[in-house]
Amino acid sequence: MHGDLRGWPACLTAGAVFAVCMAGTTLPTPLYPLYQDKFGFSELTVTVVYAVYAAGVIGTLLLAGNASDAVGRRPVLLWGMLFAAASAACFLAATALGWLYAGRLLSGLSAGLFTGAATAYVIELAPKAGGSRATFVATAANMGGLGCGPLLAGVLAQYAAWPLYLPFIVHLGLVAVCSAVILLWLPETVRDRRPLHTVRPQRPALPPSVRAVFGPAAIASFVGFALFGVFTAVSPAFLAESLDVHNHALTGLVVALAFFSSTAGQLAVGWVGVTRSLPLGCAALLVGLGLLAGALVWDLLALVVLSAVVGGAGQGLSFRAAMSAVAGATEPERRAAVISALFVVAYFGISVPVIGVGLLVEPIGLEGAGLVFIACMAFLVSTAGFYLLRHPVAATGPAAAGRQEQPDTH
Repeated sequence: MHGDLRGWPACLTAGAVFAVCMAGTTLPTPLYPLYQDKFGFSELTVTVVYAVYAAGVIGTLLLAGNASDAVGRRPVLLWGMLFAAASAACFLAATALGWLYAGRLLSGLSAGLFTGAATAYVIELAPKAGGSRATFVATAANMGGLGCGPLLAGVLAQYAAWPLYLPFIVHLGLVAVCSAVILLWLPETVRDRRPLHTVRPQRPALPPSVRAVFGPAAIASFVGFALFGVFTAVSPAFLAESLDVHNHALTGLVVALAFFSSTAGQLAVGWVGVTRSLPLGCAALLVGLGLLAGALVWDLLALVVLSAVVGGAGQGLSFRAAMSAVAGATEPERRAAVISALFVVAYFGISVPVIGVGLLVEPIGLEGAGLVFIACMAFLVSTAGFYLLRHPVAATGPAAAGRQEQPDTH
């Protein structure tokens, strides 16, 4: 049955499966204040819980990021769905902080498996002439799913019963449906499959030809994902404590806007071009950081929203351009290892600065910690932007630019 249907229906269905999995990784974002009230932990603990997710993604990317090339896309995606279901079960069973750590780690394992396998699957299921559009389907499913997670959880927590349970019950139902779709309808696209024991860990590597491009591209990626990390881990507390915003749906919408804007920014790379997108993305990130600083100083919700939109668009521009530039400067046989290195930098951006903010909250307050973070990130992205203006990256061909994997952040 599953071998009969290919083309755009299968491609879009796989994209929907991708989005459901990624939504689960950001589902807890607007719920952290509720967990803080329930278990009585600090803002530092929130950031550590969030960083556990990034650790799971990084470990999975390095150890099993290429597993679907060997055993097939569908088995890896089914394992990813299994980890997503186990993560939701941990949150449903949560009676202490340890359950949250376990749930976030399992969510990271799920996202690590999906990041490469689902992106490749969506592209491979599309018609051969539709590679560019299929890449955007994968990108939109990834970032769109990440944005739908906090929006769904926020709306259910605000307007329905069981705020700490219903979002995960709904996600479990969606995971079950998507698992059945993968198993019964979507075809396998890897023809020459090998046993699991043939899979070897991927070691990030930087050949000399890519080092000049990789440095500024990695800095831009680091700052973009650090901004996402702060929005998803810290912004709920800032909205509640400093702006007196206790509407979970509004909190989820603010976080979702950053991811939706990233999707728009990534789409714009096709019009702007890789060479201009990297410095332009850095400039937008700098403006987004400035708007966030203004929100912290003057306690204005409008600036938080603008920061999410502008910073998210800058992240999308800079990251997709960074992926294209790095891939275009790398020999095909080493491209996967180099892209893995960029993934690792991006996920360190999600976790390390966020933990730093958490450490500074107690001695200098949430606003002071946020301003220190903004100053550090502004210096990094300004340095990368000026370098890119003086040393523009070479534009890549469509094959390099159109088939890059896009990692998630939450």
